[in-house]
Amino acid sequence: MTARMTLEEAQRLVQSFIRAHGGDAQASGLNAKGFGGAALGDAQVYFEHVKDSGALKCSALIYRFRDAPRPGVIDGFRDEEKKGTDAGGGKVDYETENKSLFLSRTYGVVPSEQQFKEDVDRLVEASLVWGDEVFNRVADRVIPAK
Repeated sequence: MTARMTLEEAQRLVQSFIRAHGGDAQASGLNAKGFGGAALGDAQVYFEHVKDSGALKCSALIYRFRDAPRPGVIDGFRDEEKKGTDAGGGKVDYETENKSLFLSRTYGVVPSEQQFKEDVDRLVEASLVWGDEVFNRVADRVIPAK
C-alpha cells in the first residue's frame, strides 16, 4: 500500500509550482479545504487535494460555458482524447457544478517538484491548444451551421 499524499505535501508541491512561475508561494497555494489555483498568462490551473484518497488533482481550464454545453459537445472532446490529441498527460474532465471543461491529471503519490512543474506546464500548454484549435474542431463537428 502506498502512502497517501498529505495536505502539507500537496501544499509544498503547489507552492513550488507557483514559485517557479514567479508567484508569491507564501500567499498562494492551497486553502484549508485543499483548493487553490493560479493564472499563468492566458491559462488557468486549479489544484484540489482530495483528503479521502490523499490525491492531488490538477486541472487546466479549457473552456467555461455560460450555460450547460449543447448535447454532443463534451463527447466531442472525449473523442479527441480517444483519437490521441495531445492532452498534456491529462484527461478530459467536465465539471457540471461550474460548467467548466478541463484537462486534469491526478497524483496519488508525491512526485519531485521538478517533475510536477514539468507535468503541470505540459497540461497548461495543452489546455491552451484545446481551448483554441480543438475547441473549434469540436464546435465545427458538433454544432450545426446556420
